[in-house]
Amino acid sequence: MKTRISWIVTIALLSVSIIAEAQRYPRFKVLAFYNKHVERAHVEFADDAIKFFKGLTIGNGFVFDTTSSMSDLTHEKIKDYQLLMMINDFPHSAEQRKAFEQYMENGGGWFGFHVAAYNDRSTNWPWFVNFLGGSVFNRNSWPPLPAKLVIEDNKHPVTKALPATFIAPLNEWYQWKPSPRENKKVKVLASLSVDNYPLGLKDILPDGDTPVVWTNTDYRMIYLNMGHGDNIFSDATQNKLIIDAFRWVAASDKKGDPFKK
Repeated sequence: MKTRISWIVTIALLSVSIIAEAQRYPRFKVLAFYNKHVERAHVEFADDAIKFFKGLTIGNGFVFDTTSSMSDLTHEKIKDYQLLMMINDFPHSAEQRKAFEQYMENGGGWFGFHVAAYNDRSTNWPWFVNFLGGSVFNRNSWPPLPAKLVIEDNKHPVTKALPATFIAPLNEWYQWKPSPRENKKVKVLASLSVDNYPLGLKDILPDGDTPVVWTNTDYRMIYLNMGHGDNIFSDATQNKLIIDAFRWVAASDKKGDPFKK
């Protein structure tokens, strides 16, 4: 009888343990937006990015949902996601912009690649310009080229494991005006080395300050200029940067670090 009771207690404890373990996973949910009807290099990047991040979900550590429709950017659709990723697109309509603003102002997370931050004088979205640190697209290098990056903070969680400099794979590099560095709310984590200049063969970045990874400390966000073509995930050092940036945004959730639950 005692043996039977012991087995029942053991099974009950195991069941509780299994339930508790299941409740830990997935740790958080991500909704990634991408566009299938943009320039070919941006579609190629989106295909690679989706494959890359889906590969990171092995073990059910987090949910990585995707949508190719920006119309899904509504309060009801995104409210249960801890992080929004903009792979090769950005909000377009007033309704989408409003939903995104509300989400971010209430502690939401944003991970943006390359064209996700594009804005110019025709964009007419002051909130978004401020969100990026006051920066507006100014010029770019062309064709896509590798470039030497400088890590600007070797103690930040995103960059502490990286070498002081490394050569990033082929990419179209954007330069912004004014440089986001001029905004006191912005923390620049990586930038183009001046050793690259002049950078480009057709469109040339002759000089200037060119941050390529930064965060606006007023928000739970990070922007990476990488995202043009199918070479972005070909380098282990850059992949480490991308993964640690992704993890950092998720871990910065004001509702609690999902990796410590």
